[in-house]
Amino acid sequence: MKPHFKQIVIVILSIFLLSCSSEQSDSENTAVPQPTPPTTEVPTTPIASSINYLALGDSYTIGQSVCETCRYPEQLKAKLKTIYPETAFSLKIIAQTGWSTSDLIAAINTQNPESNYDLVTLLIGVNNQYQHQDFSVYEKEFPQLLNKAIAFAKGDKKNVIVLSIPDYAYTPFTKNYTDENRMKISSEINQYNTFAENYCISKNVAFVSITDITKQGLSNPSLVASDGLHPSEIAYKMFVERMLPKVKMALQD
Repeated sequence: MKPHFKQIVIVILSIFLLSCSSEQSDSENTAVPQPTPPTTEVPTTPIASSINYLALGDSYTIGQSVCETCRYPEQLKAKLKTIYPETAFSLKIIAQTGWSTSDLIAAINTQNPESNYDLVTLLIGVNNQYQHQDFSVYEKEFPQLLNKAIAFAKGDKKNVIVLSIPDYAYTPFTKNYTDENRMKISSEINQYNTFAENYCISKNVAFVSITDITKQGLSNPSLVASDGLHPSEIAYKMFVERMLPKVKMALQD
């Protein structure tokens, strides 16, 4: 190969290699950034310096068979304190084991709470089902209770959160029940929850379903309290985590 021809070949190869390197570098520099996956986490923004919270319900709200700080309203209050350390939180509970919708209405009328709450939660209905009351009672009284809850929340429906009824068919309490009876319990509780959810949707009120958590009671005994019937501290913690995004949205709005 002649020297001058060899030099031409070397120059051509050098240009080709430099071109490839440049294209690779440009490709790396202009790489399209990967999209950030969507998140359901609600950003934390400042809220009022004091928050009044009212929890309405029955044994699931008062926390039957768990410690006072283990029930879900207390856990929610404690969680909010860690998120908003500059805010003072107060909690009032109107709930008692065994209460039906009628009992809760009577208690509310007796205690006559003020209409100055920044957050109101409502979880009621299991005793209507357990006491074999006619479903029409719930159809009549749940809307009354929801309207009362809205009134207590300064008339602002966005500050009200309704929780679904737990399914106690998935607890050791029903171990001696027939499969047919357990299915009947679940079916009736589903009926109550469907009505409550649809009514909340029609009123543009937040509804949080926690029933699926309680349906793990037999496969995960840690979710059931020592009485074999009510949710445990761990289950209530899961309730709070499920509620938290909607609670933050209500308080930050």
